Amino acid sequence: MIQTADRLQTIEEYYFSKKLREVRALAADGKPIINMGIGSPDLPPSDAVISSFQESIRHAGAHQYQSYQGLPELRETIALFYKEKFNVDVNPANEILPLMGSKEGIMHISMAFLNEGDEVLIPNPGYPTYTSVTKLVGAVPRQYDLIADNGWFPDLEKLMLEDLSRVKLMWVSYPHMPTGATASFIQMEKLVAFAKKNNILLVNDNPYSFVLSKSPLSILSVKGAKDTVLELNSLSKTFNMAGWRVGMVLGNQNNVNAILKVKSNMDSGMFYGIQKGAIVALRSGKDWFDQLDAIYEARRKLMFQLADKLKCTYDTDAVGMFVWAKLPDGSGHSEEFIDQVLHDKNIFIAPGTIFGSNGEGYIRFSLCVSEAKIKEAISRF
Repeated sequence: MIQTADRLQTIEEYYFSKKLREVRALAADGKPIINMGIGSPDLPPSDAVISSFQESIRHAGAHQYQSYQGLPELRETIALFYKEKFNVDVNPANEILPLMGSKEGIMHISMAFLNEGDEVLIPNPGYPTYTSVTKLVGAVPRQYDLIADNGWFPDLEKLMLEDLSRVKLMWVSYPHMPTGATASFIQMEKLVAFAKKNNILLVNDNPYSFVLSKSPLSILSVKGAKDTVLELNSLSKTFNMAGWRVGMVLGNQNNVNAILKVKSNMDSGMFYGIQKGAIVALRSGKDWFDQLDAIYEARRKLMFQLADKLKCTYDTDAVGMFVWAKLPDGSGHSEEFIDQVLHDKNIFIAPGTIFGSNGEGYIRFSLCVSEAKIKEAISRF
């Protein structure tokens, strides 16, 4: 048997990759499973996006290799989107790099900037991929606490008292996943100042700004942020295009070029039709965002009812496509709780522990479930 690379000993298979096999097996056995665990939009993209894709596949050259930097029109549209939605100016020629999903960007950024032994500040709770990718490239994950009492925002003064000399990169995500907490402009300024003072590359992972959020904010709107900040964004949640794999990273020319060095050795460009669909999506008008919010708002109200059935507490001001709920005292461990619900009620809910130790005592409901399914889940209790 061929021995695997040592790096594989540092990580485990992604939680949802494993758990969804169990969930699918239960469904195959005839169990009426309702999956509230994963944030994969169940709604389609707009008709205009789909039509654009269909039309584009007959375009001359559509099936050839595409530019590693994406179509100029796509980069220009991303720049316009950032100007209109966030009042952020970015140069489409050299400050934007389209990605095959922002998850790809996490790996590319890590490969471009991290050496073996470099330390990376990772939110706890936070997206598990930050930790696994850090380990895969030989860097050292260093978690910082996020807690409800501080609005799920890092205690930067406490961090400043620590030895940060080996820290090269810091991951943040606002609106925050999994809690749905938001950061104010003043808090964004503090994050940028912290990164500059400690010579840390700060990366904000920002795919949830337009789901139930009335005040979308980009960290790049902070004056001078580009000196030390990159921002990842994605079309997956905002435009129901998770399976299309379209994302982007934005920052100054030097940092974006460093990522391009990695990316250009990893793939051969994004399919032309997907880029054309992304362009149409990014040009969507106010009606699209209002319609999306109306659907998620109706679902969230029902999900609050389900959380009430479980005697959970939650923040009604949180944004994004999840409900982060605190279990009542005496409920036991999060993973034991969700397993009991899965096997007793045939409902899959994500345990907070998969996002870090500070997720213990919490569970996460996805809003990517129809109203009918949520009502059915409520009825099972």
